[in-house]
Amino acid sequence: MPLSEHEQKLLEQLEKQLHEDDPKFANSMGSDPGRSWSTRHMVIGVLCALAGIFLLLVGVTLNLIFVGVLGFVVMGAGVYFATMRNSAPGKSHDGRPGKPGKSRSSFMSSLEERWDERRRGDS
Repeated sequence: MPLSEHEQKLLEQLEKQLHEDDPKFANSMGSDPGRSWSTRHMVIGVLCALAGIFLLLVGVTLNLIFVGVLGFVVMGAGVYFATMRNSAPGKSHDGRPGKPGKSRSSFMSSLEERWDERRRGDS
């Protein structure tokens, strides 16, 4: 069901206000053009997932727990690999320019930095 003109205007105002209040959060919630789905990852991931399902079924049929567990792990890895996204070249995992393989130090340190930035902005 499409939005009415009034609802669209309200939505645009809310988006504008969000971008003004917290631009980092607004950008993180939007779609990231620097990251895209990879057909190669999808094909390899689906093939691994199918191989994992096959191993899982063989393990269950032959009553070999190790083969069944291995099949489950291969299947999970295939699904993970298929859903991975590629970053644009020349950008790090956090979307900032830099070395492609270098990521931020840790999740908690990034949260602490954001907290400190907000506290500095309020005072």
